[in-house]
Amino acid sequence: MALIREELGARFSMDGKGCWRENLFIERFWRSLKYEEVYLRAYASGSDARACIGRYIVFYNSSRTHSSLDGRTPDEAYFTSSAALAAAESL
Repeated sequence: MALIREELGARFSMDGKGCWRENLFIERFWRSLKYEEVYLRAYASGSDARACIGRYIVFYNSSRTHSSLDGRTPDEAYFTSSAALAAAESL
């Protein structure tokens, strides 16, 4: 595990147990996924669950607006900032 971590350049969080700031965004995503998708459906099978959750993730990133992103979708925020960054770097 340590070797793989070093090869990838990953590092472990060292702020200690219960530091909410580290997981804030992913915890919010998991809450949205559970309350907007998982808890509302009875999946027929594991593959059905996987397909539906996959569609939700696409929806979440490409169609669902977020107040924290000024009404933009995550895709709009990411690709807009990426395009702006690339344009700035080419100057």
